[in-house]
Amino acid sequence: MIVDYALYQDGRRSHRDAPISDLIAFAQQEGGFIWVGVSEPTTEEFEKLSADFKFHPLAIEDAVMAKQRAKLEMYEGMTFAVLRTTFYEESASQVTTGEILAFIGEHYIVIVRHGEGSPLTGVRNRLEQSPQQLARGPYAVLHAIVDSVINTYIAVAGELEKDVIEVEQSVFSDRKAYNSEKIYFLKRELLEFSHAIHPLLLPLQRLAVDFNDIVPDALSPFFRDTLDHLNSAVDIAIGLDNLLTSALTADLAHVQVQQNADMRKITSWVALAATPTMLGGIYGMNFEHMPELQWTFGYPLVLGVMAIVTSALYYKFKKSGWL
Repeated sequence: MIVDYALYQDGRRSHRDAPISDLIAFAQQEGGFIWVGVSEPTTEEFEKLSADFKFHPLAIEDAVMAKQRAKLEMYEGMTFAVLRTTFYEESASQVTTGEILAFIGEHYIVIVRHGEGSPLTGVRNRLEQSPQQLARGPYAVLHAIVDSVINTYIAVAGELEKDVIEVEQSVFSDRKAYNSEKIYFLKRELLEFSHAIHPLLLPLQRLAVDFNDIVPDALSPFFRDTLDHLNSAVDIAIGLDNLLTSALTADLAHVQVQQNADMRKITSWVALAATPTMLGGIYGMNFEHMPELQWTFGYPLVLGVMAIVTSALYYKFKKSGWL
């Protein structure tokens, strides 16, 4: 569905009320551009909209099907950009992703939103408060959207960092807790996050450096600045993944040590039970010729041997830290 659309001239919103096709024709004749916002369009809805703009069929397919990696493609008279959005669900401690697709021409920009995590709320209002920036055309809108998306990357990275620090502290402080499941869950969320942000590096670099013929010179520094912010988010994600790998190694080592300690305890108790079991087994065989059975002090002697040997073993195991 179409969320909003308007014609912009000299950086200001026109109050001209007309169908999209008429606004496109007016922008081509009188200057300016039209900005259209669309959310979760069906195939029929988007095909009807694209008839006014004459989008490339492959771009239409991407816009309707969604689930695309971040990319930047050039078609005749049009630039097509895909951005992955991220949103941190604090209640579940997990990352949810969505998608923003942008169709940019000389006199238009069409923004399509899919899924959760859309950071576009307020972008249009903020830009309308800055006519000088908005007057730079559709790529100024694209920059504002990219900048907003990357700001959410930084925010999500910060939330993930809190989770990683929490599980790392648990690994190295609470020696009775096993954290492997938490670590694997966080690594999966980091992987989801990385898949959203890493592919955007190349498209953004192209916008910042390579597309001087279509991106206004005044916007190049802004795209370079957003590229720096994206690199920061990528570096944070890589660092967090390395921390989780180290924490996982430490946790698995702790589990191994704990298992060895448990085996020592089991072995110690088995050894303590072995001596009385062995002596009881020998004198419980009921052979006819067993001289010890006739001894007056045979029974207390055997009990004494059991007690002495068992006590000696217990002392030895306790001193060695096995019990």
